[in-house]
Amino acid sequence: MPGRGLRREREGHLVLPLQIVRSGQHIALASLVLTTVEAEQLHAALCYALGNQPAPAGVPECRESVHYPGGRLRY
Repeated sequence: MPGRGLRREREGHLVLPLQIVRSGQHIALASLVLTTVEAEQLHAALCYALGNQPAPAGVPECRESVHYPGGRLRY
């Protein structure tokens, strides 16, 4: 899972690989599977939690894809 990014799967579900860590120790690998509605709700909650703080330099704008070296496209 590490090294793999967000991907779309059947029926439009979004799958986000997660590495679960406790006190710096690797515990498990898991996938967070979201419908588009759940992804939008998570997006809204994160935006609210971040408040009106400016985004750090180098962070992509919302809903724009990110181009990584080698031509890979990730979100």
